[in-house]
Order: sequence, then structure tokens, then C-alpha cells
Amino acid sequence: MMLWVSERGTQHYSRDALRLKIAELGSTIVVEPEPDWTMFGFRGIRSTFDSTWTVFADRLMHPTLDSADVELVRSQVSSAVSGRQESPDDWIEYLADSVAFTGTPYGLAPAGTARSIGAISAADLRHYRDTALVTSRMLVVVVGNVDRDQVTRDVQRTLGTLPAGAYTWTAVPAGMADTAGDPLPGAARPAAVLEQRSLPTNYILGYYNGPAASSADYQALRVATAVLSGRLFAEVRSRRNLTYAVEAPFLEHAVAAGGLYVTTVYPDSVLAIMRQQVHELQQGLVDTDNLHVIVAQFLTEYFLNTETNDQQANFLARAQLYRGDWHTANQFASELERVTPQDVQRAARRYIHDVKFAYIGDTTHVSRALLTSF
Repeated sequence: MMLWVSERGTQHYSRDALRLKIAELGSTIVVEPEPDWTMFGFRGIRSTFDSTWTVFADRLMHPTLDSADVELVRSQVSSAVSGRQESPDDWIEYLADSVAFTGTPYGLAPAGTARSIGAISAADLRHYRDTALVTSRMLVVVVGNVDRDQVTRDVQRTLGTLPAGAYTWTAVPAGMADTAGDPLPGAARPAAVLEQRSLPTNYILGYYNGPAASSADYQALRVATAVLSGRLFAEVRSRRNLTYAVEAPFLEHAVAAGGLYVTTVYPDSVLAIMRQQVHELQQGLVDTDNLHVIVAQFLTEYFLNTETNDQQANFLARAQLYRGDWHTANQFASELERVTPQDVQRAARRYIHDVKFAYIGDTTHVSRALLTSF
């Protein structure tokens, strides 16, 4: 919220001056709240890097946070949050996220809720600006054709002047691990969340808890979800034509999660197929040659999706924070290629259970027993 409001003016730039300066520099400043952190960054060209950094740092360090600006941004953010319900895909993700990870930080909405946004005052934001902006909470990642010494100078003259603070990053959020650092097993399963709506199709999404990023199971579960996605597509869409969208997503968090997603007018039939495909993955072994093909295809698609500078920065940040060393990003492909059929089976057995579902659509067409049988 503070970063969104900072677009309205800082100690050294008025709102209009900020917009004009960024336009002149050919840069874009972005704010993206995510489950494990908030990304505050910019995209720009090499020749204007220093000038863009100055504006970027001023927005972080010296936002004016005028009360009228806070109220204006609050109304804009609240409108966007309320609009989440208008998109079935956005809303079911919010519902599934909340029910699957309740009681943990991942049960919170990174972009806020109507209640949380409404409760933040201008005084709260000023207090946060004055007390929480410490370098121990910050990680700077730069990707591009820019000199390291130049970046170092820019950081030292701006963010480097902030106090260090005593914050310590932990890759496993509070409430997500036992004393040994292992992810906790799923809590007692709550009733599935069902919401009646008149829609052309029904939306189903369920999540289950996975391993911490430091676990050897992390990449194994990533591959297992890729295998399961392929099988669900082949069986549910290609063979039986029961949907146009089905997958087994992998949530790339500090503590991973996996899921099952489909839109269909035949929810009971699809849920039964999903349960059978999960069972087969847990009981059988993937053919080694097929596994190599799946991993190769996954890597191609993954790196195509992360080839932009901003996605490369995200990739490096995850390696640094999740595993303590950004150099481990270079091991990503080799780690996936080392996953064996036995690893896939083990990950499927250990994690794909206690799936907590959300359902939006005609609730008379789905069996609650099926939704709670995974």
C-alpha cells in the first residue's frame, strides 16, 4: 500500500513531476505483492539507469503519503479487490488459497482484502515508512547490461544509508514447519468450499501442502505435477472431451504446494478421473524414457517463460532466498534431469493427499464426498 501511494509523490518529486520524469527516462516502475515478498522494481534502459534508480529509491525511502492520496489509492485498490469476484478464475484461486493454507501466511491474500485495505490509515503507512524500511528486509537483484560498480554506487548512496535492522529471512514461514524444519502434514480437512453461481461451466481448484524449497523433494514434486498435468490433459480433455482447461499446478513458494484444477460441466466425472490418475501416479512408476521427454519439454517451456530480464531477476531472487545462494539457479536444469521415476512416485505418495477444494458453479451437480475424498 505504501509503495502504491508513493506514486502520488515523494519528498523530492510531486506526483506530476514523478510521472513526467519516468516518461522522459523511458522507464517503468512496478509494484507486485507476492506470497513470499513484495517485488518493487523498474525496467529501464542502460543510459538512464542512474536517473531511474534515483526516482525508484526516492519512492521507496521518501514517499510523502499524504492523507488525501492514501484515500484515493485505497478506493482504487478496494475496487480492484472487489472486482476479484467478477472473474471465476480469480475468485476460486482466492477461495482455494484461503481454505488450503488457513492459519499460515500463505492463507493471506498478498494484494489484500476489502477489510485489510480498509483498515490501513495514513498514519499506519507513515509509521511503517519510518520504522520498517531496513536493509535486512531487502534484497536487490539487477539483471541487464549494467556495470556492477555503477549499481553498487547507486545502492550505497540511497538504500545503503538506511538502518540495517534486525530482520531475519526464513525460507519456511511461521506455522508451516515442525521443529525439524519439515513441512507439517495437512491439518484436519475442513469442509470443501462451495459457492453457488449460474455459470456456463463449473470451476474446481484444490491445493495440498508440499516440501520446503531446500528439500530434495521440491524438484521431484515439481516433476510429479508436470507428469500429472500431462495425464489429466490426455485423459480428461483429449480422450473424453470433458473440459477445455485442466492441470495440476505447482506453486513455487518457499514451501511448495501443488493443486488440481479444472473447469467442466461434468464435475463428478472429472473428479473421479482425477482421483484415479493421482492413484496411478502414486502406485506405479513413470517410464524412464517418457520422464526424460517430459522433463525436457518442461524445461523448454519454463525457460521460455523466464527469458525476460524481470523473470530472470525473479528466478535469481528465489534461489537466493529459498536456498541461500543465487548461484544455485544454475543447477535448476540438472536437478530436474536427475529426478527418477522413484522420486516422482515418492513425492506423489508423500504430498498429494488432503487436497482442499473450492468449487464455484452449480453445486447440485457435484458430490461433496468426491471433493473431500482426495
